[in-house]
Amino acid sequence: MALNTQRFLLALLLLGTAVFVTIHAQEVGISEGRSRNSCKCECEGGEAPTEFSYIGSGSMVKGVDCMPECPYHKPLGFEAGSVSPDQITCSNQDQYTGWFSSWLPSRARLNSQGFGCAWLSKFQDTSQWLQIDLKEVMVVSGILSQGRCDAEEWVTKYSVQYRTDEKLNWIYYKDQTGNNRVFFGNSDRSASVQNLLRPPIVARYIRILPLGWHTRIALRLELLICMKKCT
Repeated sequence: MALNTQRFLLALLLLGTAVFVTIHAQEVGISEGRSRNSCKCECEGGEAPTEFSYIGSGSMVKGVDCMPECPYHKPLGFEAGSVSPDQITCSNQDQYTGWFSSWLPSRARLNSQGFGCAWLSKFQDTSQWLQIDLKEVMVVSGILSQGRCDAEEWVTKYSVQYRTDEKLNWIYYKDQTGNNRVFFGNSDRSASVQNLLRPPIVARYIRILPLGWHTRIALRLELLICMKKCT
């Protein structure tokens, strides 16, 4: 009798282990599927993205607190033109006269072509920046960058700052070790390089701070806005 009881308990233990392994494998599969799905840049089939809900004009954004990365991304509108010139500013902008007046920060638009197809920094040092005013607090989930369309000039690496209000101090986007995150940019003038933000940034103001460049600080840009789902 004791032997039969031991065999019965052993069978139950093995069955429980098999069920656990099966459930775990299913959960891993679901997790991996979501991870692969989360890097889409547009909704499929021409569907319209559904945006996150914003609570007031502050930094509270419903639905993003527990989301380490965004399920979907939508271009803010640099390339499409819905981002207005007054939303894009840069360091030392009051000195952009003469030839440099054709290379204002408002020219920093992804895939822009022709003369004046990028923002060119008048000075080549790590004190320069490009700033975007989103006009309201948004969830920024990625950055696409390009170099100048008609010359071998581009940004090779950069850091990011943000804030929800102009009266607040700038905050550096950090890496997992708590250091200022360094994003790797371009290696030629034409290809666009995408850097997704995990976790995304909740802010109204974004600054791109070039840390390295080829020949000259030159930048074309698009920001990605985090979308909760497609409907």
